[in-house]
Amino acid sequence: MSAFGRKNGPGGMKPGARPSFGVAKPMRGGNKKASDDAVPPPGGEQFPPLPNEEPATEAATSDTSQPNKADAMTRLADRANMVHEQAEVSGFEASVHKIKEQVLPRLLERVDPEAAATLTKEELSEEFRPIIMEVLAELKVTLNRREQFALEKVLIDELLGFGPLEELLSDPDVSDIMVNGPQQTYIEKKGKLQLAPIQFRDEQHLFQIAQRIVNQVGRRVDQTTPLADARLKDGSRVNVIVPPLSLRGTAISIRKFSEKPITLDMLKEWDSMNDKMCTALKIAGACRMNVVISGGTGSGKTTMLNSLSKMIDPGERVLTIEDAAELRLQQPHWLPLETRPPNLEGQGAITIGDLVKNALRMRPDRIILGEIRGAECFDLLAAMNTGHDGSMCTLHANSPRECLGRMENMIMMGDIKIPKEAISRQIAESVDLIVQVKRLRDGSRRTTNITEVIGMEGDVIVTQELFKFEYLDESEDGKIMGEFRSQGLRPYTLEKARQFGFDQAYLEACL
Repeated sequence: MSAFGRKNGPGGMKPGARPSFGVAKPMRGGNKKASDDAVPPPGGEQFPPLPNEEPATEAATSDTSQPNKADAMTRLADRANMVHEQAEVSGFEASVHKIKEQVLPRLLERVDPEAAATLTKEELSEEFRPIIMEVLAELKVTLNRREQFALEKVLIDELLGFGPLEELLSDPDVSDIMVNGPQQTYIEKKGKLQLAPIQFRDEQHLFQIAQRIVNQVGRRVDQTTPLADARLKDGSRVNVIVPPLSLRGTAISIRKFSEKPITLDMLKEWDSMNDKMCTALKIAGACRMNVVISGGTGSGKTTMLNSLSKMIDPGERVLTIEDAAELRLQQPHWLPLETRPPNLEGQGAITIGDLVKNALRMRPDRIILGEIRGAECFDLLAAMNTGHDGSMCTLHANSPRECLGRMENMIMMGDIKIPKEAISRQIAESVDLIVQVKRLRDGSRRTTNITEVIGMEGDVIVTQELFKFEYLDESEDGKIMGEFRSQGLRPYTLEKARQFGFDQAYLEACL
């Protein structure tokens, strides 16, 4: 498209319109030369198409905002007129599910649920095969071999697994599953959200699967306790919210974790950081620096914390304390602890603060808290200030400076009567590094800042930035391009690195 908002070439020119100045060639006579035997360019010799790289006129090059504005307005109009369609279950899957509805009630009449629960899926499949064939014969339904295997899998998933969710849980490319009621399920693949071609039978069917998930970890979900955090056997995080809080029916959010442990080197290969940042974070993990990982939802905070845990010395005893156990540290001597919600009478709750106090009696070398959301931030500072260097945690914040402000606010939200200046000073003396991670709009996850906490100047916490990701441009396919830059500053935490013999490598990485 030219700078005037018209497409280049004859297709973008209105009939009878004149070409841009300086483009038309002088008219040729009837006498042909030898060079005229060449194939004429598209659009004829008189008005050849304009190359995309060359501006039509000097005036056009001076006004570059007009095509960008036109393109932006076109995209806004497209979005305003967009029609959203529901994903439909394919014909084969729909037919299998239809047969399942007929077979399942008769199958349950012939099966002892308690005995079936003791078998594995493979053993249950062998036991079910003749019974399924018998029920199909009664219903006078004939299936081919592919349909039989599909029916067996659907029935077993329904009895022992999580029904339609099993297919999504077994897909390694799916990183997030979001169920918004029985008729709509979204998934995240490679950082992009898309509609999943699955549906639940009805709200009761979805609610039963939600109960099955939370019951595995001793939690419950019903109208009296409509919120629940749980986890799957592979460590995937699950949140369930049911009516009356959810107006579209039971909602399930599953954050899947990779089966293969992710390391800092893998994050570097995926362009989440550069080589120098990777080296600096490895040294920070090995030298027992107190690290806070900050970022938004789905930005990769837990993944970063798990990756940093690979650098912990195998001889160190590590305790993790979380509301719902999500961390899977890559370290042999690791003991995970989990809080407990109150019972129906409101009694028996065990908080993060209770577990931190108890952890101090368990001879830990490091205490790692999961995500902190409130007054438990003070418990984190207590862990960092009681001789347990190398403590880590994650929290939600948009920048390193905002991270420090949120930590101050979360402590002040509690019942602890401490002046703000004392809180700021304790944060400045406890935290060594803040690692900021972000999920950009193209779906990529980047480590955007590595910031040191130096100390106090008056009543303000002083920081210095070691590394920063700077946005440069966006490619034609929508991928964000940028550069990881070292700020060339001498790290304040160099003394800690010197105690472990990494001072020279740390200095070279930061400069």
